[in-house]
Amino acid sequence: MSASTGSGTAEAPGPDEGPGGGLGAELLATLLDGMDAALCAFDADGTITHWNREAERILGWSAEEAVGRPGLAGWAVRRADAGEVQGRLMAAMAGPGRRVHEFALLRKDGGRVLVRTQSAGVRGADGRPAGVYCAFSEVHAQIDLERSIALSEALLEDASWGVVLVDADLRPAVVNAHAARALGVGRAALLGRPLGEVVVRGAEEVEGALQHVLAEGAPPAPAELWVTLRTAEGERRRCWRSGFLRLTSPLAEEPVPLGVGWLFQDVTAERLAAQEADRMRFRSNQLHRASRAASECEDPMEAATSYLDYALAGFADHALVDLVVGERLVRVAATPSGEPGPCLPVAAGSLPLRYATGHPALRAVDRRGAVRASAGSGPGAGEWAAERQWPGDAAHALCAVLRSRGRTLGVVTFLRSGHRAAFERPDAAYAESVAVRVAAAVDLAQALKPGG
Repeated sequence: MSASTGSGTAEAPGPDEGPGGGLGAELLATLLDGMDAALCAFDADGTITHWNREAERILGWSAEEAVGRPGLAGWAVRRADAGEVQGRLMAAMAGPGRRVHEFALLRKDGGRVLVRTQSAGVRGADGRPAGVYCAFSEVHAQIDLERSIALSEALLEDASWGVVLVDADLRPAVVNAHAARALGVGRAALLGRPLGEVVVRGAEEVEGALQHVLAEGAPPAPAELWVTLRTAEGERRRCWRSGFLRLTSPLAEEPVPLGVGWLFQDVTAERLAAQEADRMRFRSNQLHRASRAASECEDPMEAATSYLDYALAGFADHALVDLVVGERLVRVAATPSGEPGPCLPVAAGSLPLRYATGHPALRAVDRRGAVRASAGSGPGAGEWAAERQWPGDAAHALCAVLRSRGRTLGVVTFLRSGHRAAFERPDAAYAESVAVRVAAAVDLAQALKPGG
């Protein structure tokens, strides 16, 4: 490693420069000056042979001022520290591998800067020690880099959030353990596969968000996405609070998208609890309003249908009232079958019903409780409704028994069309609360009826 003056590279072509001679020296100089790390090199006697632009930026000394100097003493290192520093650097020639040290170096303006160095020995063509190269950077920059690497590793291993790195083709490139558990697949199983293979519903929304981030950048706030996952146990519906970051290469002159960092947390329990609280609050308000409206009705049957009108809001599409007359049920009130409307007495008078055995209304009477039923996902929903003497668009039913003073008075049936979800247990509890009020009004109507 021969010294040169002013260029930072050797003047004569070395054994590795090849027949290009000067071209090899120019290539070496270009490579050294293009490095992100500061680099200097010493020959076996401790004389500086190479000094790149990053070293000049950190310490202020140019290659012309550095190359050819016998060590760092008195200009880049205080003379009191020079012996120890030079000795530790040159010791790298004695063994294999790199050695890491931290030193305080002097800037050209007199200031001091703490650097972290990695030094390693250089051997000549004969295999004997020929010198040392030393790469160094400011400690705070190195710490920032190490902190970034540590953060990345922690996110991809131990984070309590799901982390998925998606490439520019919207396919997962890296999946952390939390995300793999949330998606119900192994970490390697999802790599390179479309999200739609595990996300049954909601994949379009996720991919739309990823495309927006690639094109426009990260959104200002997290978004909540509802997805349905395909798992070995069946489909699961989840709500994920998601944040997105556009990833770009730090090495390119202009931003080059590498993909998107998608961070998410499962908030399904919280969202469902909030929805249930909102639903209960709304239904409680509806019952309160219905009670006030019913109290102003002179006719008890009008009060009964008033309860149902308030109950239908956000709950069902249709309501039917069947009362027990003798040994059968008779339809006395219903909402219009073709379009939304209030629950009114049957225009042609009470209609006797011939419900088949096992009809949900009859089962509700027998059980003295609520009964739920659905047509299922098949194409025969219209036939299913017609067989049960319900409007043709009915796909989900909830029958609640009307009881007052220890007697069964009839059944109220709530119906939903196929584009709505089936009735669940909380819906049955609400229907029973409505049925209690309707039954009290019906009982009063029957008591006031002549001969009742």
